Amino acid sequence: MNEKTAKLPRHIAVIMDGNGRWARARGLSRLEGHREGAEAVRRVTTAAAEIGIGYLTLYAFSVENWRRPRREIQGLMRYLKEYLKNELPLMRRNNIRLRAIGRLEEFPVSVQKSLSRTIAATSGHTGLTLTLALNYGGRSEIADGVRRIAEECRKGELDPENIDEKLFSRYLYDPDLPDPDLLIRTSGEMRVSNFLLWQISYTEFWVTEDCWPDFDKERLLKAIADYQNRERRFGGLGNGDSNR
Repeated sequence: MNEKTAKLPRHIAVIMDGNGRWARARGLSRLEGHREGAEAVRRVTTAAAEIGIGYLTLYAFSVENWRRPRREIQGLMRYLKEYLKNELPLMRRNNIRLRAIGRLEEFPVSVQKSLSRTIAATSGHTGLTLTLALNYGGRSEIADGVRRIAEECRKGELDPENIDEKLFSRYLYDPDLPDPDLLIRTSGEMRVSNFLLWQISYTEFWVTEDCWPDFDKERLLKAIADYQNRERRFGGLGNGDSNR
């Protein structure tokens, strides 16, 4: 294993921004932008699996997205069900395991069933773990975790004195999901948009002006190459720093 391969990020998270902006620049509807965004998901997921990335988490639908026009939400739900059905053969070919995080119970029953079927069908896969953040919010995840802890304390099942960062992490939506090493944001916006707030404490950020529908393997490799040239300190000293 060479140095660059050894420094591959284990977990890449992506804020997929710019579908609407991409469509508007071309005189298309926002839904057409979302359709092209789904194509980018296919490209990037396939590339991540080929490269050997362990985990890829995509911010697909936030808790705030329910505020969008009804027609757009209906279209997004339709595209999600189509994606879960149509991409299953690709997930099988590439040994991709699908997971999901968020308040999934608030989705239409038909979406929940489609999601459950695809998750079950890929549960035995051992390659890339693709996690879709759906009806997700970082603050909601923390609040839901606190609520579960409070309930266990109320029942006497948990001693408040035992609560620390490691224990709290067990109450996140997916406790087995490692913290992201690299967070990619498209469309040039410089904010985290309520995404994985607990998990990104020491994550490296990479922002591109490209809108999500234009994102591809070449851009993914560029982000990874930039990550590989960084020195991660996690609050400590770097190799070139003095110990004084």
